[in-house]
Amino acid sequence: MLWTSFFAILGGFVLLVWGADRFVTGAAATARNLGVSPLIIGLTIVGFGTSAPEMLVSAMAAWAGNPGIAIGNAIGSNITNVGLVLGLTALISPLAVQSETLRREFPILFAVTTLALILLLDGELSRIDGVILLAGFGLMVYWLVGLGMRERACDPALQACDPLQDEFAEEIPADMAMGRALFWVAVGLVVLLLSSRLLVWGAVNVAQHFGVPDLIIGLTIVAIGTSLPELAASITGALKGEDDIAIGNVLGSNMFNLLAVLGLPGLLSPLATPAEVMSRDFPIMFGFTVLLFAFAYGFRGQGRINRLKGGILLAGFLAYMGLLFVASTQ
Repeated sequence: MLWTSFFAILGGFVLLVWGADRFVTGAAATARNLGVSPLIIGLTIVGFGTSAPEMLVSAMAAWAGNPGIAIGNAIGSNITNVGLVLGLTALISPLAVQSETLRREFPILFAVTTLALILLLDGELSRIDGVILLAGFGLMVYWLVGLGMRERACDPALQACDPLQDEFAEEIPADMAMGRALFWVAVGLVVLLLSSRLLVWGAVNVAQHFGVPDLIIGLTIVAIGTSLPELAASITGALKGEDDIAIGNVLGSNMFNLLAVLGLPGLLSPLATPAEVMSRDFPIMFGFTVLLFAFAYGFRGQGRINRLKGGILLAGFLAYMGLLFVASTQ
């Protein structure tokens, strides 16, 4: 039974990554065929797609009565995205922030983080909280589309256009037929649904077998596994010299996680917020957000996450994993 659960977790992770990739590819190609600009596709569809594993896993966990996995996945994924994903990516290839679009996203990420904190302070993720978070998600998507529309009007001959637009344009399939694109959207969505259910089933069984709280499983195994699409996208982008995509994936994913990944479980199945989340995990997540802002914003010119800063982020993530290991053994 235990080995079956481990294989379910492993298989769930593999299928989640594959399903998210197929979903993003199909959705991006569909949007491009409809004439949507690459920047809008990158800021919305790609960001949504890389957060789809977290959304579905948290929704499935909340529906199955495992609030620790649902909330831990959202908070833990944000910590993983900054500490592991950006830390490891910067160690492989230092990152430079050139995009003004990303600079505008940093304050929004702080606002979203503050909103989530206020809603969780009462110790419950209610349906009203879920509605507020999902409404915030809708407003954020509307704002991102507005940014993309303004940048779309940019004339390279007259002004400096955001480099993020060119980076997204190179990554989005340009020659995929509409029928094939819609096929991959459907296949990716079905695989995401099935693999998220498989992953939650395996994670719950392992947690029960070893007596580990659902929250710890959600913050570690599930959060790391559902962040694999962001890790793959960021490392690939950095190696191609697309630094803004590497950082933009994390910024967009973290905002999506706090609004949609937390909001969806609250709407489907209201749940109590574990006390440790507010005393330990949320402050650590906020601290990583502050570090990301300090390292990447670029107060006096271009922001940059060099190997030293990447090492600091990764060391902080490993220290947090050590803290959770100690907590799980007490």
